[in-house]
Amino acid sequence: TLYITSKTKTTEMSGIDFSEIPLSPPDAVFGVLDSFNQDPDPNKVNLTIGAYRNDEGDPWVLPIVKATELALAQDVLQDHEYLAISGLSAFLESSAKLVLGASSPIILENRYAAVQTIGGTGAIRIGMEFLKKFNKSKVFYLPNPTWPNHNKILTELGLEIRMYRYYDVDRNRVDEEGMLEDLGAAPEGANVLVHAVAHNPTGMDPTKEQWKKIVSIIRERSLTLLVDFAYQGFASGDLDKDAWAVRLFIEQGLNVIIAQSYSKNFGLYNERVGCLTISCPTPEIASCVKSQLSVLCRTTWSNPSNHGARVVATVLNNPAMYAEWKENLRVMSNRLGQMRQALHDRLRVLGTPGNWEHILAHIGMFSYT
Repeated sequence: TLYITSKTKTTEMSGIDFSEIPLSPPDAVFGVLDSFNQDPDPNKVNLTIGAYRNDEGDPWVLPIVKATELALAQDVLQDHEYLAISGLSAFLESSAKLVLGASSPIILENRYAAVQTIGGTGAIRIGMEFLKKFNKSKVFYLPNPTWPNHNKILTELGLEIRMYRYYDVDRNRVDEEGMLEDLGAAPEGANVLVHAVAHNPTGMDPTKEQWKKIVSIIRERSLTLLVDFAYQGFASGDLDKDAWAVRLFIEQGLNVIIAQSYSKNFGLYNERVGCLTISCPTPEIASCVKSQLSVLCRTTWSNPSNHGARVVATVLNNPAMYAEWKENLRVMSNRLGQMRQALHDRLRVLGTPGNWEHILAHIGMFSYT
């Protein structure tokens, strides 16, 4: 009830009572970042946001990104017209080739549907909404632990969340037995989210043999697979190596929903560049899937932004730029490995109790202890 008070009378009206809206707790990650920014200590170190930093602790604009942006700024043919609802076509095509491989039958036979999204989060959100709308099962399995936003999005969508065991905290490795047991007990047709590489937040990925066992259960139980793929090329410095699990899924005949992000591997954090790609049985089905994805995009952000996607498409479609980008990836990946080694060595020098070998076994930006 909304009460409006005047000098003469109080009128009761139906509607929202803004005074009853509770204060939401701060985001677990960005709330800590806010506290960090307000801390005056000159020796503070930010270990909250998953964003690459150079030796000085500053953000690094990839040289190839900076050069591409300068070139685009001088291109008189660039304008600010709306993109298609599904996004920039050159970006969509190059994104699909990047994740699936240019020689993939899915690419050659045009059996995929792709839409540009507002970052990897947008891809996850649209992917989950698509599954809510078209998958009979409303059960969604997430690894324990996982990126907190997975749970938040599913909760907002009203889907049933179930966790499958993923990380063995006592032995600092993937809990293979528990993971396979939980997935094997999933109801037929249920949705399952996996991290393709550089698992967030553990940094521990399944081995190739473990991935093959996961695929076997997914096929046996007819599970629907949503892949969170935020670190291609950034994790190991090798684009194909990081895409190994995704391409295994395709080789084994699975129809896969893939949420890609270009925040880390292009350093385009605030440009929010993402892509949702779905492999399909036929080109005709792919067209239907894309039409439905476009409906979801239209009612969420209508049209995606141009700049970041244009940068990515320009680089991926120019051989010389593509080669330079891969070198930029190796710079970041190698430095992450060096930081891991330095942390590990320092812990040993200090005599820190415990075994810290898992820090070297983990990959990407995270390590879980």
